[in-house]
Order: sequence, then structure tokens, then C-alpha cells
Amino acid sequence: MRIRDILRRKGDAVATVTPDATVRRLLAVLAEHNIGAAVVSPDGASIAGIVTERDVVRRMHDRGAALLDQPVSEIMTTEVRTCGPADKVEDLRRTMTENRFRHVPVLDGGRLAGIVSIGDVVKSAIDELESDREHLVDYIQRAP
Repeated sequence: MRIRDILRRKGDAVATVTPDATVRRLLAVLAEHNIGAAVVSPDGASIAGIVTERDVVRRMHDRGAALLDQPVSEIMTTEVRTCGPADKVEDLRRTMTENRFRHVPVLDGGRLAGIVSIGDVVKSAIDELESDREHLVDYIQRAP
């Protein structure tokens, strides 16, 4: 299974915020879309960073409520691991697990083309196992 298969099922919409958006605005976007991360992008196509709920919680612990009025650029992760539509889901699952991150933006031709979460990766593995099971059951039931 490839990343494009996940995007085909879930869609290619990506919640983004600009680097100068406030953390308060970021939280509104996360709540509105019921998601845990947003890509930071000046134009909706390129990636300046990624920011998660965890980033907010950890920085709020250090800085307090004043963080809400600070720009997202102050708390975002700027070294963003990305993948492409043709990449194997199994490879991405391994990378996400080993590096302990939960969201990976998808780039196609250098432009933002989607985002994959660890939940998407797990769901694809479950779907694949279920399909294999169905094929085995069908094979067994057809055996003489």
C-alpha cells in the first residue's frame, strides 16, 4: 500500500496556519477540524513547519497564558519529515514509530498534497489485514 492510497480514502485536505498566526488562532483551527496538528505554511503550498497540541502544552507550561498571543513560528518544529504519494505505508509506519512523531505532511512536486497521521497508518494496516483474512477465508471455503 502507498501513501496515495491513504490520501485517496481520507482526502488531501490539510489544515494550515501562517507562521505569524497566534497560538490562540492555531488552537481554534485544531478545535474546528478536531485534529492534533497543523502545517505551518505561508502560502498553503510550502512548508515552514508543523505544530501540534503537544507543542502548545509544553510551551504553555514554560511560558504561561501569554503564549496564546505569540506567533506560531515561535513554537513550531521547523525540521519537518515529509513523505511522497508513492512512498510505502510500511516504510512510513516504521519511520513514525522509530522517530516518535504522529503527523507527516505529504509533498508532491514540492507542494503540500496531504497529511498522514499515525492513526491513518494504523487504519491502513488493519484494512490490509482484514482484506488478507477475507481472501484466506474465501480460499478455505472454496477448497475441495
